[in-house]
Amino acid sequence: MDSRLSPTLIPVPEVLHGSRVLLRPLSLGDAPALLQAIDESRELLGRWICVPDRVRSLDDARVIIARDQAGWLLRERLSFGIFERGGGCLLGDVSLLHPNWELRAFAVGYWLRRSAQGRGYMREAVRLVTRLAFEGLGANRVEIRMDPRNVRSRAVAESCGYVLEGTLRRSRLDKDGKPADDHVFSLVTDDYAGLDWHNHSLSDVR
Repeated sequence: MDSRLSPTLIPVPEVLHGSRVLLRPLSLGDAPALLQAIDESRELLGRWICVPDRVRSLDDARVIIARDQAGWLLRERLSFGIFERGGGCLLGDVSLLHPNWELRAFAVGYWLRRSAQGRGYMREAVRLVTRLAFEGLGANRVEIRMDPRNVRSRAVAESCGYVLEGTLRRSRLDKDGKPADDHVFSLVTDDYAGLDWHNHSLSDVR
């Protein structure tokens, strides 16, 4: 990949296919499904992320989607809706955040609606975007940060082979405005090459 390209010209596939999930950017027509997924999970998700506070109406959902579309075009945030293959239900979101295109480093953020949790959907989605980062975008580093109390998020990172680097103590304010820690998990190219799952098919990346 030509490192001299402006980020806006870097090609990024818009559809990723897994065995059970399909990832694609949300369109404005997905706003009702997005609102429904958040409403179902508002209390649970609100402990960890700010999206539920920002999406309380269809117009709010459309604004979030439009911002994600702008972030995609500028290559400042690559957000994918997670859809169940076959049924097409919107399950959540997984994103490549804070891209450093010169270093080729990314962060992964994700959330899943309540009714879809515990079924392996997020593990598959995170593996798909991790593969995209390393094999499609030439990543040198991909990281995941989460509140140490978020045991489900930690389980996803660990199941995808991410390595716990350490804890950033009192590094941010939590939802209650109190200082909180962050666990930092990461993969670098050597880690990724050694993963047992990355050589196996997750269906395909298009």
